[in-house]
Parts: sequence; structure tokens; C-alpha cells
Amino acid sequence: MDHSVSPIGYVRSCFKEKFAIPRQPSLAPAARGVLELLPPFDSGDAVAGLEQVSHVWLLFLFHQALESKPRLKVRPPRLGGNRTVGVFATRATHRPNGIGQSVVRLDKVEPGRLFISGIDLLDGTPVLDIKPYVPYADALPDARNEMAADAPGLIQVQWSNASLLQAGHEASRLGEPLVELIEQCLAQDPRPAYQKPEPERRYGAQFWDVDVRWHYPTPGVIRVLEVAPAAPQPA
Repeated sequence: MDHSVSPIGYVRSCFKEKFAIPRQPSLAPAARGVLELLPPFDSGDAVAGLEQVSHVWLLFLFHQALESKPRLKVRPPRLGGNRTVGVFATRATHRPNGIGQSVVRLDKVEPGRLFISGIDLLDGTPVLDIKPYVPYADALPDARNEMAADAPGLIQVQWSNASLLQAGHEASRLGEPLVELIEQCLAQDPRPAYQKPEPERRYGAQFWDVDVRWHYPTPGVIRVLEVAPAAPQPA
């Protein structure tokens, strides 16, 4: 029997493109956004009591990774991007029904809007449901995952003087912790795990409405080269 679901809201996120989004929630605490709820859930009744909760689970759709043909095996980054395992052994975006889940910090509750941080959600992500995080049930001290036992190692992030100055300027304009966001996301090393780029190769991503460019001058080091307002999108 087929079932249909409808979004209860959409995320307005600091991440405007998939590249450089942390591969798990909470790895970049400075990553913030707002979940804007749709009618009838934009009423205060739907979120009454949620102010007692510090974190919530969001069930959402990987709306830019929906596929008509199911994948049985995927290549997780934690295994270097070259080994395959069963899709159900991973949190890969290539899901049978495109459904993802993230636990995020709930910073503020308003009727129709939830302010959230530590997110790993693309701007425009459709959210299907919200569930409160319950520490005694959701944090299991004896749980194990041998494929991803620990958080990924971080790499060093360096700045050019001009890029750090401009990032601070854009952070003041946005009223957002942009410098911390860039550092936390780039320290996760967003490039595909199998890539070993030459020092002259440039990478880039957009955070909020700011373009960031960087390269890898030496192994294990990212250097931020440019920070600038993103070009306006065509109407």
C-alpha cells in the first residue's frame, strides 16, 4: 500500500548548496536556520510546550537527492569513498524514500517558527515531522557503530588576512557567527574523501549569501582565500 506525506514546513538555512554541509548534525554548532511551519502547524497550539525541550529530531526529505531507482549499496565518506556497503548501514543521502533525520538544537520557539542550530540541512529542505529529543531514551551509552565510532578528525583552517577581515564584515552585516561557521564546516574537509587536490586547485561554497573560496596548500590544511557577497541569483 502506498502512502503520501506532506511537508509541515521548510528550513531557511545558512547552507545554500550541498557542498560543505557537515555530514552529520551538531558538527558545526554555528550552523543556524529557521524552520518555518505551514498551516495549520503555524499556530502556537502546535508548538505549545516545546520551549521545555533543548533539542528536537527533524524528519525531512533530501529534496535534491530524490531518485527513482533505489540504491542497494553506497560509498560512505567514512570508508574513503571507494568501498561500498549496504544503504541501510549508512546515513547516505541516497535513501529509498528520500527520508533523512537530524537532531538539532532548539534555540527559540515562536508560533510558526523554530530557530535551530547545529544543523546539516540545505536551504529549502521540506520537513515532515518534529519530535522532541528524549535523553534517557535517545542517548544509549552501550550503543556502537564500528564504521563511525568517533567524530571525524578535523583539519587545520587558515585565513588570508583579507578573507578574515571580509568575513568579519559580512558576519556583522548578517548578525551571524560567519567566521565560526566557515571554520567549523571547512575543518570537516568537505571535499570527496578520494580526492587529493593539487595546491593550486580552488574550491568554493556559499554560506548565507556569502561566497567562500579556499584551497589545500599542504596536506591536512585548508587556507581560506576569498570571502565576498554572492552574486545575485537571476529572477
